Amino acid sequence: MSLIEDAKRGVITTEMQTVARQEGVSEEFVRRGVAEGRIVIPVSPYRDVRLCGIGEGLRTKVNASLGTSSDIVDIDMEVEKALQAERAGADTLMELSTGGDFMEIRRRVVAATSLSVGSVPLYQAFIEAARKDGAVIHMKEDDLFRITAEQARAGTNFMAIHTGINFETLKRLRNQGRHGGLVSRGGAFMSAWMLHNEKENPLYSEFDYLVEIMKEHEVTLSMGNGMRAGAIHDATDRAQVQELIINAELADKAHEKGVQVIVEGPGHVPIDEIEANVILQKRVTNRRPFYMLGPIVTDIAPGYDDRVSAIGAALSSSYGADFICYVTPAEHLALPTPEEVYEGVISSRIAAHVGDMVKLKKRDADLEMGHARRDLDWERQFQVAINPERARRIRSERMPADADACTMCGDYCALKIVNKYFNF
Repeated sequence: MSLIEDAKRGVITTEMQTVARQEGVSEEFVRRGVAEGRIVIPVSPYRDVRLCGIGEGLRTKVNASLGTSSDIVDIDMEVEKALQAERAGADTLMELSTGGDFMEIRRRVVAATSLSVGSVPLYQAFIEAARKDGAVIHMKEDDLFRITAEQARAGTNFMAIHTGINFETLKRLRNQGRHGGLVSRGGAFMSAWMLHNEKENPLYSEFDYLVEIMKEHEVTLSMGNGMRAGAIHDATDRAQVQELIINAELADKAHEKGVQVIVEGPGHVPIDEIEANVILQKRVTNRRPFYMLGPIVTDIAPGYDDRVSAIGAALSSSYGADFICYVTPAEHLALPTPEEVYEGVISSRIAAHVGDMVKLKKRDADLEMGHARRDLDWERQFQVAINPERARRIRSERMPADADACTMCGDYCALKIVNKYFNF
């Protein structure tokens, strides 16, 4: 019996109880959300995971992606990235390796973390075809479904599956064109395979079989965004919207069969189109959990894209996005280091919190920080801070002569002066 089936029967499971406690909502609220497809709780029958509710009425969650490339295959570094992401407060991980021994990398990463771990099985299927037969266009459909099941049995509990790419989507892409090209690796792999073989995407044409695999292994299905924009001038174009419509219809079908579903959103989006994208996604998918990839809001800041993405993520969260995929400072430039993974998670957590201040009206932590600063209570400030370690380090490196103040103001601390005359 899947979580959805339990929820529809009125059963409140231990997973629902745990999420309700974490979020400060009622168990019935969570059960109803799961039953209606507005909340998902990724689980796995193959390993214990730190439970995490994603969806409407819950705190915005942050995912950290990691994985090797064809240039850099260092499993120890990927394990360290997983540890750094968890230390920084990520809610989930995605293991997206494209180089090395895929199953060994995933085994090591899954073993190193208690977080839910996601994957994109399509990567492995296409790259193994390239290694074995010389090109991704030789990928065998049976291998794609076999690898999906294998990754599920390895403890992967949510998967990005590129179901919305079909011939109709590709027609929209061809007819309108793109300023920034097609930047989704999964989208590029599948599009090339379809056009060369003159066959429909098997993840679309054999969707019922895919859903059987997802349900058997209790995997949460994340509807992949293969047509996402890689330049803000391509945001909200025909190909992206066409894919969203297809994914929305398939999401309904999966939910009816008892599979939990997330729908992924676009990557590069200018600020004035973010709200429209969130409204559109929520409307056409019947309020399924929205996984926003970024979004990047300007294309001219390589090296600072974690900050660029944080701007977009804060707005996305405030408008109703439920799940944010972090971006690191190395985005568009290189495979990130463990340190950059850590920084990317912190940036996205700040953004998610800022969004939740609007979406959920939760501002208690900010009020506590205001009081701690007013009272010059430094220890309390560190405890409330999103990254206490960094805050402590900066202050300790430049300690003032007056321990109540800081070296920004020194003897002329406004709070210390005024606190003599006002009791706030």
